[in-house]
Amino acid sequence: MNNIILWIVAIVGGITGLLTTLYLTISFPAVIIWKIYRRIVHGIPMTK
Repeated sequence: MNNIILWIVAIVGGITGLLTTLYLTISFPAVIIWKIYRRIVHGIPMTK
């Protein structure tokens, strides 16, 4: 029984880590691209 619980915890932790990594990998470049786009098109400073 302990072995099954350990496997479930390991799988859930692995999936959580994978999703977090994917989110950060996609969101950081998206925010930078969005700020550059706003800077070019609307003249909004990148720090806002």
